Amino acid sequence: MKKQPTIIAFDADDTLWHNEPYFDEAQERFCELFQDFASKQEILGLILNHQVKNLPLYGFGIKAFTLSMIDSALELTNHSISGQNIAKVIQIGRDLLQKPVELLPEVEGVLRQLYGKYKLIMATKGDLKDQHRKLHDSGIGHYFHHIEVMSDKQEIDYQKMLGRLDCKAEDLLMIGNSLKSDVLPILNIGGHAVHIPYHTTWEYEKIDFEINHPNFKAFSSLQEVLTLL
Repeated sequence: MKKQPTIIAFDADDTLWHNEPYFDEAQERFCELFQDFASKQEILGLILNHQVKNLPLYGFGIKAFTLSMIDSALELTNHSISGQNIAKVIQIGRDLLQKPVELLPEVEGVLRQLYGKYKLIMATKGDLKDQHRKLHDSGIGHYFHHIEVMSDKQEIDYQKMLGRLDCKAEDLLMIGNSLKSDVLPILNIGGHAVHIPYHTTWEYEKIDFEINHPNFKAFSSLQEVLTLL
């Protein structure tokens, strides 16, 4: 890295703590509930379609996901679903909101080594209340100078964040598990980005091309980021 960053931003879900497996588990429960109406593949495709369609209105997060599951249930049953089964779908979402926060390996050790040397921030998207709950339960909130919960992670969202931080894009290093949300927008505005893949990725976050950029690095573990700094 030619220029050392002054600010290091971390994505939260599936970068600092486990998240996507909980959603996979929730979808499995939903598929079992409606297995008489369609195949698992069809149901998963339906949920994804509703999520993508609803993003402009609902945004990201568990509450938005729950509403998309309800939309899917209504479509699957041709609006004949019982109140009891609607309640079961809502319970799937409620259970998601109460999942324990389990830090990924190396997270706290890396934060401890960077703390005091750089301005550390958490830059994530999703439901504001839920993300603050997870940060509180994680026990690592004291490492962060700033918490940014964005409605989305487009270039303009990052630019607004940089404005609030009074920081230039070239001084920011973003670390995350999503190439689409954590890497590409940052590179496009002149920042630096590191990709740490997670073993499972939401379909919406996948891209079908390789990234070749001088400000981009891909590592297999968070610990490797320290070799850059």
